[in-house]
Amino acid sequence: MSLPDPSFLLARAPVVPVVTVPSVAAGVKLARALVEGGLPLIEVTLRTPAALEAIAAIAAEVPDAIVGAGTVTRPDLIQKCIDAGARFLVSPGCPPALAEALAEAPVPVMPGCATATEAMALHALGFPVLKLFPAEAVGGANLIKSLSGPLPDLRFCPTGGIGPDNVGKYLSMSNVLAVGGSWVCPNEAINLGDWEQIVALSKAAAKLHRAAFPG
Repeated sequence: MSLPDPSFLLARAPVVPVVTVPSVAAGVKLARALVEGGLPLIEVTLRTPAALEAIAAIAAEVPDAIVGAGTVTRPDLIQKCIDAGARFLVSPGCPPALAEALAEAPVPVMPGCATATEAMALHALGFPVLKLFPAEAVGGANLIKSLSGPLPDLRFCPTGGIGPDNVGKYLSMSNVLAVGGSWVCPNEAINLGDWEQIVALSKAAAKLHRAAFPG
């Protein structure tokens, strides 16, 4: 089965900001800061009551942003996210019922996995790019390297425990298209409305080199 491929989206920047928005207004301002810093692909996690409305507002008010929904944990959330304007979906894990529902989604999906068995099951459903989560806790770059032999066609967007000190080892791997991270949008900066700090962190992240998209 050939499913929508997130690779063309991940080519836009080496880091996908994983954001938790306290309000719709903060979500829009945050998206503008991330785009200004060179990180247009934004994963808004469904962890706050404002998340879906924030996705809709970002989609409507920040045209250069490519907004997606993260923490998609149930099949009934899929259409709600798409209706809100999400252009891609991300899950932290993927039990069978959710995986089958995500395989029917009309937008690119990065389902979460933590083991070789989970990666193989998702690959069998046709998903070309997986989210390794929580990356550092389950083996990190060493696990991704180990999976490259038996699963050479799979690509990853690892998330969880990744920051400035270790992002380079992930992006140096040819089967890593990008990483997800929240260090570019720290909660303290969001709560204080320090958008300039987020712009600066985003600019630094946008300059990171990655083996999957050289040049």
